[in-house]
Amino acid sequence: MPSPWIPRAAARFVCGAAALLAVLSASAVYGQKLVSVALKSSAENGLVEPGEPVAITATIVNRGGSHATVRVDWSVETVAFKPPPVKTVELSVDAGESKSISYESALATPGFATVVCAVTSTNLAVDITRRFRFGCRPEKIAVPLTKQADFDAFWRTSLDALKKVDPEFQVERRADRDMEGIRVFEVTMKSLGGVRVRGWLETPASPGPHPVVLRVPGYGGNMRPVGKWKDMIVFSFNPRGHGNSQDDVPGKPVDYWIRGLDDKSTYYYRGAYLDCVRAVDFIASRQDAARDRIAVWGGSQGGGFALATAALDQRIDYCVADIPFMCDWRNYFELTDWPEMNDWIADREDRTWKSTLRTLGYFDTLNLAERIECSTIMSIGLQDRVCPPTTDFAVFNRIDAKKTHKIYPTRGHGLGREHYDWVWRQLRTAFELDK
Repeated sequence: MPSPWIPRAAARFVCGAAALLAVLSASAVYGQKLVSVALKSSAENGLVEPGEPVAITATIVNRGGSHATVRVDWSVETVAFKPPPVKTVELSVDAGESKSISYESALATPGFATVVCAVTSTNLAVDITRRFRFGCRPEKIAVPLTKQADFDAFWRTSLDALKKVDPEFQVERRADRDMEGIRVFEVTMKSLGGVRVRGWLETPASPGPHPVVLRVPGYGGNMRPVGKWKDMIVFSFNPRGHGNSQDDVPGKPVDYWIRGLDDKSTYYYRGAYLDCVRAVDFIASRQDAARDRIAVWGGSQGGGFALATAALDQRIDYCVADIPFMCDWRNYFELTDWPEMNDWIADREDRTWKSTLRTLGYFDTLNLAERIECSTIMSIGLQDRVCPPTTDFAVFNRIDAKKTHKIYPTRGHGLGREHYDWVWRQLRTAFELDK
């Protein structure tokens, strides 16, 4: 079997880029010196077939007035295989000159690899790092589940506990926020532990029933009315600690993923996931809601919320998870570095990565994904360093229901306005609103 990483002429000068795609660039100013480093990849759409060569080219421009002696270190970040050794090349770049250098490689197995180009100078204060990620057959990525034996019982008991809490739905008209053809309400309800949570309900002025989109927030986000549709109900919901849901659970400090993490029963995301289920309870209580056309949509943490809600509540008919967080925790921490989590574990002797990952496993959408029965869209920024594609596809590939994915080759942790509009079009098509 061939090695999964095949270096090819790792240090080769290239005078000009031909048919190179997926551009990432940035520059750094040090005093009066200006040095820039830009990466390009030959991988069309950021994806390759097994063994297909990929050329990552770094173009270094010295816009300053003096000569630069530059060191270029090439390395690889991946969990698909053991990364190759660092490749180091030194070159000389005169004032006003640009030089290019390439690192060629190939993936032999499904997965993703990030090529890291670190540029330093011995005679200038230059320290620039650029990254480019490409992938191979991501739909074939297979990651073992990490759930404990009592995983299903835990969620069954948690859902039962939520049912015992009287939601006490309160709907307050907010005419000051009304828009033409759209009425706005602030909704308050009680969730697990009697915690009050809120959201913004927008209903068409025309009679229903109307399809519903439940919008859920990113980490520390604040969902607000969108004022967009006169033929759909939109419920922009804030779980505990977010937006207008901070009466009982504060939003500061923004440390949700370590709150109560010593015990699965007290962990923040147990309550937050169930808050989202409670939001579905509210939607299902509405006579103007089409209960067979309910979608949940979120990005980043909201993408994780969307996946968890669809997994825990079969009343969801459509799930949209953009650049989702809370996916495949084990590989997540192999691919990213978060001092906040490191410091939390180091703060007590009884905390270990093993015990922490065991608790996180109850909330990992990797372990919940097989419960999803509705149509699902997952959208991914190939260059995302916050929620790496490897972890997202680990979850996506565990979903047995109808599903599709969309990859943005040059996007990171943000997919842009065009994507936002595209999702609305997908939802309207699914709800048969544009016929």
